Amino acid sequence: MARPLTLLGLESSCDDTGAAVVRGLPGDAQVLTSVVEGQNSLHEAFGGVVPEIAARAHTERMDVVVRHALDTAGVNLSDLDGVAVTAGPGLIGGVMSGVMCAKGIAIGAGLPLIGVNHLAGHALTPRLTDGTEFPYLMLLVSGGHCQFLLVRGPEDFSRLGGTIDDAPGEAFDKTARLLALPQPGGPSVESQATKGDAKRFRFPRPLLDRPGCDMSFSGLKTALLRTRDEVMQDNHLKAQDRSDLCAGFQAAVVDVLVEKTRRALAIYLQDAPATPVLAVAGGVAANAAIREGLQGLCADLGVAFTAPPLSLCTDNGAMIAYAGLERFARGGQDDMTLAARPRWPLDQDAAGMLGGGKKGPKA
Repeated sequence: MARPLTLLGLESSCDDTGAAVVRGLPGDAQVLTSVVEGQNSLHEAFGGVVPEIAARAHTERMDVVVRHALDTAGVNLSDLDGVAVTAGPGLIGGVMSGVMCAKGIAIGAGLPLIGVNHLAGHALTPRLTDGTEFPYLMLLVSGGHCQFLLVRGPEDFSRLGGTIDDAPGEAFDKTARLLALPQPGGPSVESQATKGDAKRFRFPRPLLDRPGCDMSFSGLKTALLRTRDEVMQDNHLKAQDRSDLCAGFQAAVVDVLVEKTRRALAIYLQDAPATPVLAVAGGVAANAAIREGLQGLCADLGVAFTAPPLSLCTDNGAMIAYAGLERFARGGQDDMTLAARPRWPLDQDAAGMLGGGKKGPKA
């Protein structure tokens, strides 16, 4: 039997500084500790994440978060088998901060260095939390990404579709700004939606009239802006109007995600997996209405549904440590030439969704 591995994981791709320690084997591991420091207070005045501020905060706090994680887990550097770190995709300054810190730890402690794709961290989280067997269908739905991934192995991902513009999390954040709600937008819009009438405003369901699994949320945001302007009086938006707008917007997002997931499941089920599973991960997976809609779809189709605990939905070091464990157990690791990659698609053979330009596809 293989020896359990203990890995430290570092995450800094956006505005969460995360460090965690994970121990175990592929498909059978546990989180010893996971420490995440957010930056909401640093960015709230700007209505969104400022890359330069985020990078500086990561640089200032990463070593403190790592120390806290090690102490909480009760392990020393000598107890580790390796250091895993997000090497992309993400905001380049933040990714560089994490990579440089991981390199320093690896050199100083004589440990292997394992670069991890941030998206793979999310996509493999069901293996960490539930021991989910391959293959499974993953809906990765977060602030910056939205993709359907057929996960056949720890480094075998096929993208079935994704967003061609704004990711749902980005659309939630923009909606919150349009309605003068606090950031991050997802929880704010969801909270307001519970007080609103989802049927009052009928927003478009983009791309449902076209085949395939691709999605679009930019036009939905524009429709909300126009409706907001129509109901405002003397530049003032009534509380009930705000709640109804949030409820209608959220209902549209849920309908799009459920229908596109239905199509992705149809493709996945063609391979007749022994135990079909839909897994959902990413920050937007914390939205209760979205989870409820997807759970209902899975119940109708006889597909198991799994989603990580809310603490592992958003960016964290535990998912990076586990993805690194999967890769390291297969003999994968990096040397000191590991570079930060702001663009790094999981499915290398798929065309770029968001217009990569000279630097290649974003994700």
